[in-house]
Amino acid sequence: MKDTVLIKSFPNGIILHLDPSMPFEDILQEIGFKFSEARAFFGKSSVALSIEGMALTDGEEIRILEKIQESSDLHIVCLVEKDEATNKNFIKALAQVEKKLAGGEDGQFFKGSLKNKDVLETEHSIIVLGDVHPGCAVISSKNVIILGGLYGEAYAGGNGEEGAFVAALEMEPERILIGDYKYKPGRQPKWGIHQKIQPKIAYVKNGKITFEALTKDLLSTF
Repeated sequence: MKDTVLIKSFPNGIILHLDPSMPFEDILQEIGFKFSEARAFFGKSSVALSIEGMALTDGEEIRILEKIQESSDLHIVCLVEKDEATNKNFIKALAQVEKKLAGGEDGQFFKGSLKNKDVLETEHSIIVLGDVHPGCAVISSKNVIILGGLYGEAYAGGNGEEGAFVAALEMEPERILIGDYKYKPGRQPKWGIHQKIQPKIAYVKNGKITFEALTKDLLSTF
């Protein structure tokens, strides 16, 4: 008999292969059953999730994420394509500090891009699965992680927590605030035209906000 849901793994991630011939509600029920059965096996790790085999709407993807989190102790930090090297490397780096990422608590994720002066605010670490467009802002009392481009504003460490950071796959911010420290570029970059994507992290060092390439070694110091 063909499995409705197959669960495989890749470094720091899980692949769900779905049978496109089955109704979505049946697949959702099977996902809940399989992750409940494997709760102890998966434990409390932070992972990326790739979904294959079936075209899904944004709403269906969110329902799958909610079902996994309801049926397991996994922390799904983002949805990726399993062959998308940039996202995989980013998640691999974040996995080195998964406990500090959320300050000992579950972080939150937001799927979608921020547009039209949107503002996203939370008391937890926040992972944005999309871009933050110019004129928009992400505000967190802890850390801000953007699996996309930061072209607007980001505020981290709003509760005075030391060691807060802002990380993004593409770092071209209008403004960053980390604790009491501010950064604003001298001239605005031309948004949307970029030669090379390199994940970067912004944090406070020697009394100012510093930008560095995001690496496992660097993240391990937080």
